[in-house]
Amino acid sequence: MDNRGKIVIYQTKDGKTSIDVKLENETVWLTQAQMADLFQKDRTVIGRHINNVYREGELERDITCAKFAHMGSDNDQQYETAVYNLDVIISVGYRVKSQRGTQFRIWANKILKDYLIKGYAINQQVKAAQLADLKSTVRLLSNVIEHKQLTLDEANGLLRVITDYTYGLDTLDKYDYQQLEVDSTTPTEEFRATYEEAMEAIHLLQEKFGSSDLFGNEKDQSFKSSINTIYQTFGGEELYPSIEEKAAMLFYLVVKNHSFSDGNKRIAAFLFLWFLEKNGILYKSDGSKLIGNNTLVALTLMIAESRTEEKDVMVKVVINLINKNN
Repeated sequence: MDNRGKIVIYQTKDGKTSIDVKLENETVWLTQAQMADLFQKDRTVIGRHINNVYREGELERDITCAKFAHMGSDNDQQYETAVYNLDVIISVGYRVKSQRGTQFRIWANKILKDYLIKGYAINQQVKAAQLADLKSTVRLLSNVIEHKQLTLDEANGLLRVITDYTYGLDTLDKYDYQQLEVDSTTPTEEFRATYEEAMEAIHLLQEKFGSSDLFGNEKDQSFKSSINTIYQTFGGEELYPSIEEKAAMLFYLVVKNHSFSDGNKRIAAFLFLWFLEKNGILYKSDGSKLIGNNTLVALTLMIAESRTEEKDVMVKVVINLINKNN
């Protein structure tokens, strides 16, 4: 594969599927031909899956697809080739039907539980390297503070660097040791979702992206139940009192209940963002997104592949990632 990225699937001695990923600028870029080789499917099949990913609104083409120029074999003409990033590769990997596709999903299901903070797989070696980087950063910032009289803005900026870095690592550590807690969430509720409003939003999503007639078609009453669940009370107290808890539970239930004939994961991710936006916490104070695109994809797949008994920890992971009060 070219020097823009590399994915190699192989089996370890114990028979488990493993994947080597070469990252460039925190992602991988592959052509359709390279994905065809990776998943051992015809290039036309890969192209059809990619077109469906964009047509259904799962990903944005401008963000996940790039063009690079190269010369022909005789160096007499310049050509452009489209390359696709890791988001597209993952989406295709979950759609393609082949032995390689199955191997990819086995690997992805295992690793996506760690795919939370930066949008790419974090293993123990990377985590150790990040801790070492953090120590170096703290030493560097200590030197800056020691030798320079800082303005308030400069001091706040340095503090944010450390806070953002350590919060991500702390979330992973708490996940590893089953110590995630729910605190400092947002109790004020600006918007109360109803079944009718949610269905209206889903129909608008279908129209915008030209999805199939089965998209958003309810198979039973479970979606209405999901909406009602997030407002349940016990002894006069809400079971999910904060915006973050309601959003995370709605996200989880829509993914897992398979209430619709088509588009369950896309609808779940959309409603998750819709609920956060309606309640005024989708964006941070600086205008940036509370949750990145890569993280949203990873969380959706992680919930979809999780076991029923992991529900509480899955919900807590989502809450911790969207809780801007932490």
